[in-house]
Amino acid sequence: MASTFLILSSLFLSCTKGADVPEQIPPADTTVVYRMPEEGALHEGTWLQWPHEYQYGKTFRNRLDATWVAMTRALAGSEKVHLIVYDQAEQERVTALLQAAAVTLDRIDFTISPTDDVWVRDNGPVYVKDKQGQLFVEDWGFNGWGGKADFARCNRIPAVVAGQQQTHVINLNEVMINEGGSVEIDGQGTLMACKSSVLNNNRNPGMTQQQAETLFARYLGTTRFIWLEGKAGLDITDMHIDGFARFANSATIVTMQEDDLLYWQVPGNDIRTLYNAVDGKGAPYIFVKVPLTQNEVVTTYGKNVGKASYVNYYIANKVVLVPNYNDPNDAVANAAIQALYPGRTVIGIDCRNLFANGGMIHCVTQQQPAL
Repeated sequence: MASTFLILSSLFLSCTKGADVPEQIPPADTTVVYRMPEEGALHEGTWLQWPHEYQYGKTFRNRLDATWVAMTRALAGSEKVHLIVYDQAEQERVTALLQAAAVTLDRIDFTISPTDDVWVRDNGPVYVKDKQGQLFVEDWGFNGWGGKADFARCNRIPAVVAGQQQTHVINLNEVMINEGGSVEIDGQGTLMACKSSVLNNNRNPGMTQQQAETLFARYLGTTRFIWLEGKAGLDITDMHIDGFARFANSATIVTMQEDDLLYWQVPGNDIRTLYNAVDGKGAPYIFVKVPLTQNEVVTTYGKNVGKASYVNYYIANKVVLVPNYNDPNDAVANAAIQALYPGRTVIGIDCRNLFANGGMIHCVTQQQPAL
């Protein structure tokens, strides 16, 4: 079945509207054409890219398999799970892993397409709806966080997925590079981001803040903006917002105490900007401040990777997946996040080895909204 998807996707790509006609930068206005539903809205399913051996070797793959099995198990009880695997052999290997872990496959499907890594939040399809409620895939392009690595195979994933699903593509490759982890939206028209990972010459040379806001208004439906400066060069992402600040809802931001934000190397001026932000009604945000890990995180293979964040969690239909690290603050973070989502069940996912590679749960998940 999955190999059939590959054949079909190549056919659909040639006829999917927008796939070969790049969008243009619109005039400077805030006209909303498409809206991205917030993460907490009803999902059709969740996309994951399964780690494989073909880029970094079997040791890399083997150290991450358990985290992907745990995420898949938790998500399959909530919604469909769409797994992107490198090839047919990988599909068979992953199927065997899931079956050995007693994960039922009836809500899981596979897409075979070579990938470079696991960061589907940044390279995967971004789903939006027009004013009639029709679903579209936006392809913002992915250049390896500003050319820091070659991610040509991951860059093709939105088009492959759209072709497989026969979903219209909005091709933004020539307009703006924007990774999913760079932006947080509240579903009520507000976007939060760091300039360092958006208005950066390694992604969008010469782009102004006004041009970025025009594009976000048109293609994500956001007309209010909370801009932090961020810190270019701090990490491979140039400081994605989703590591330290998230919208729980339109009135609440999940973040950290100031000392923890400073440990995370968030600039002091950005901390003040964040804490002083107001919502769409002009009211101060409610802040839920979740601590970093109490101790420095040590992977299952003995590597110390420093303190880690719990803010990079993922909201599914029935569950919330929270990164855990075999740390005393796992329980503290899980309880704080559980209080924000009383209709969902928090499930802690061991992310020690994933964090060693630079990300957590939100970085490796991508939601597909329900129609």
